[in-house]
Amino acid sequence: MNDQTGGPSRRDMFGAAAAVGLAAAATAPARAQQQQQQDQPEKHAPGEPTTPLAANYPKPPLPEQRQPWPALQSKMTPRPDSGETSYKGSGRLAGRKALVTGGDSGIGRAAAIAFAREGADVAINYYPSEEPDAREVVDLIRKDGRKAVAIPADIRTSDACRKIVADAVRGLGGLDILVNNAAYQQSKADIMEITDEQFERTYKTNIFAPFWICKAAIPQMKAGAAIINTVSVNSYDPGEEILDYASTKGALMIFTKGLAKQLAKKGIRVNGVAPGPVWTPLQVAGGQLPGKLGEFGANTPLGRFGEPAELAALYVVLASHEAGFSTGQIFGASGGSRGP
Repeated sequence: MNDQTGGPSRRDMFGAAAAVGLAAAATAPARAQQQQQQDQPEKHAPGEPTTPLAANYPKPPLPEQRQPWPALQSKMTPRPDSGETSYKGSGRLAGRKALVTGGDSGIGRAAAIAFAREGADVAINYYPSEEPDAREVVDLIRKDGRKAVAIPADIRTSDACRKIVADAVRGLGGLDILVNNAAYQQSKADIMEITDEQFERTYKTNIFAPFWICKAAIPQMKAGAAIINTVSVNSYDPGEEILDYASTKGALMIFTKGLAKQLAKKGIRVNGVAPGPVWTPLQVAGGQLPGKLGEFGANTPLGRFGEPAELAALYVVLASHEAGFSTGQIFGASGGSRGP
C-alpha cells in the first residue's frame, strides 16, 4: 500500500526490510553448511554406505585365481567388500533375531553385518573349513554390541539343517529372520562333464537345504517374521555353463513364490533376492570356467561386477517391517542386465 504522494509507506519499507532479513537468515545456514562441508570430511546419514560406490569399486578384468571349494574371502584378490567398514545402521531391526546360512562370506556376510548394525542378533551357518572368515564376522557382530552365534555345519542332510535351526533358536532366544543364502556352484562347459556327485551336491545344497531349513524354522517364527532366499539371475536367464546351479535357483525361485502364498495367512513374508555377477568366494572356487574370471561382470550395463555390500540394504529392507506388503517377490540386483 502506498501513501498519498505515491512513495513507499513506512509499512512497505518495514516489510521489505523484514523480507531481506528473513532471506538472509534463511540463506545463512545454507552458506554455513556449504562452508562446513568444504572444511570437514563428508558425513553420512545412518544406513548410508560411506564408500562412494561405483567410483571406488574395482572393475574387470580380475586377476585369474582359484581356491579349493568353498574358498575363503580373506584370500581373494581383490578382497570383496561386505560392508565391514561402510555399512552404518539405524536400528531398523532392533531386537530381531536372524539366522543366515553362508554367513561367513560374500552376500551372506554382508547381510549378517548389516543385520547386526541395524540392531539384530545374528546366527551364521557356514561350512566348517570357512572358520577363519566366520570368526571375522562373529567379531564384527560382537563389536557392534549384538549377540553372535557361530554354527559350522554341512547343510546337505535334513538332520544337519534341523540342528542348525535348533542351535540358532537356542543361542538367540528365538527366530524372526531367516536367510537361505548358502550355495554350491561349479561351472562346466558341457552337460557330459557334470558328474552325478556334483549334480546331487548342487541340489542338496541349493534347494534341499532351504526346504529342510524352512520346515524347521517356520514353527519357531511368529507373525511379522521374514524369510529371504538368495536366488539368482540364473533363475530366469540361465548361464549355459552352470546348468545344474541355474536349475536349482529356478526351483528356489518357484519355492519362494509358493511358500509365500502358504505363509501369508500366518503373517510370515517370503521374498527372494536375485543377484547378478557379484564378487564372492563362489567365483574362485569353481564358479567360473578356467581363464574366464577376467571377464566376470564386464557385460553388465554398469561394466563391472557387484560387491556384496551393495546388496546388504535389500536384505535389510526385506527383513524389516518397512516391506510389510511385499511377499512372494523377487528383487533383482544385476548391474542393469536382466531382471525378475
